[in-house]
Amino acid sequence: MGAKMTKEQKEAFERWQEHCREVQTLTAVSMAVAKETPVERDRRIKRLLSNYDEFCEYYFAHFLTLRDKTTGEVIKTVHNAPFHTKAALRIRETPNLKAVFKWPRGHAKSTHIGVFIPLWLIFQPKRLINFMITVGKSEDSATRLLGDLQAELEFNQKLIADFGEQKNLGSWLEGEFKTKGGAKFLAVGRGQSPRGLRDREARPDYIVIDDLDDDELCRNEKRVKDLTDWVKEALFGALDVGRGRFIMVGNLISKNSVLANIAAAKGVHVSEIKAVDRDGNPVWVEKWTKEEAQAYKDFVGYRAWEKEMMHNPITDGTIFRHEWIRYKKVLPLDKYDMLVCYTDPSFKSTTANDYKACRLWGKIGSELHLIDTYVRQDTVSGMVRWLYNLYERLPENAVVTFYMEANFMQDIILDEFATEGNLRGYQLPIMPDTRKKPEKIQRIEAVSPLWERGFVFYNEALKDSPDMEVGIEQTLALERGSRVHDDAPDADEGAIWFLQRSTRQETFKTVSIPRRHPKNSW
Repeated sequence: MGAKMTKEQKEAFERWQEHCREVQTLTAVSMAVAKETPVERDRRIKRLLSNYDEFCEYYFAHFLTLRDKTTGEVIKTVHNAPFHTKAALRIRETPNLKAVFKWPRGHAKSTHIGVFIPLWLIFQPKRLINFMITVGKSEDSATRLLGDLQAELEFNQKLIADFGEQKNLGSWLEGEFKTKGGAKFLAVGRGQSPRGLRDREARPDYIVIDDLDDDELCRNEKRVKDLTDWVKEALFGALDVGRGRFIMVGNLISKNSVLANIAAAKGVHVSEIKAVDRDGNPVWVEKWTKEEAQAYKDFVGYRAWEKEMMHNPITDGTIFRHEWIRYKKVLPLDKYDMLVCYTDPSFKSTTANDYKACRLWGKIGSELHLIDTYVRQDTVSGMVRWLYNLYERLPENAVVTFYMEANFMQDIILDEFATEGNLRGYQLPIMPDTRKKPEKIQRIEAVSPLWERGFVFYNEALKDSPDMEVGIEQTLALERGSRVHDDAPDADEGAIWFLQRSTRQETFKTVSIPRRHPKNSW
């Protein structure tokens, strides 16, 4: 078989062999366990098989331990998250389960659903898996996924010590093997015919479909439909009239995806885990901190974070287009006919995980320029500080009208403005937007032709700033029925409405407030 291997297959096989050596080395049985009496050993095994977390921590410590790649020293031990344990118990207690586990990238979905849980079920006093199929994007990827489980059965010294040798010399191939106890395993690539499954003496009773979708597939609705049909017909049909555990795991990378279709099917249990909660705290606190999650988000960007970690795939919407986004050097602020800063603090204004948007727009002739922007998951006090800082950076000869939707100007928000104002010695002159407004998407659609016709420009000096990038992502992703954040385009609509209404007539009597010396100018 080696002579027929491609270079990529050979490298993958060498990595797998190295992984097997590590498993063998890191799972040595301790002296204390080696000295157990038969009664003590049986009692320990019974306890481990009844407690999923203890089972994982004893037999798979090498997975749960982070080591320094150079020295091999232990850096950190990572414990199971509650959602891992909950999934294991549901799978064990539901013999005829149809389920989708939507977990974020890096949250051990393949490890638990494809390795730990199957082994936990196989070694129960009454074996709960007789024939397992692992399905991947290709047969090679499925074989690699199944290879992690195969490595444990063959090389994990703790499993071997407690449950005996598992390797069956007569049937121990890559991608298809059988243990000495008779449990069978098969790797299948997407779209493949699961050859001969119905002719075997035992039908599959545990099928795990792992990360079947990819970006290219999801762009083609017919391919997604065809693959969904294959999952429901060829794969699900391989079970004995639906008897068995039928599980799909992955990220929701697109609304047009096999994962989305299977999750929407009747009778399917869906476990959706997002990387962080509403306040930005990680759901897997045993693995990473709030600061690490934020650093990851800052690096990968808004779109990738929402797609890979929050099950909120952002694709280009139906209202705005990429080619309508234009940049220009902004003018000195006193050159504009009118300046408006509009703030959308979001409904859930007391939490840090909702986006808040402040957008400073200027109008000169028929052109509209986005001059400065704040689009962040922040507290109200953080947003208020930014507005005060903006005000203090304005040149003396620039008059900016500050607006906020009247519905948002509640005590909690006004208190924050008053508190910050007391610290600085003046109050920001912010006005309520008291319009009786039509539905949000309708309002934003009404101003979108200004982008299409080339009247809207963004400050080129801020082109690469996170606030500008997030605002543009929200704008491009906007469509009816979408779950994406829309705070930036909503604030844009508010500012533009006031700018378009009048550039010559003052909308309110300007309040003259002493301003500190400008720190910089436009």
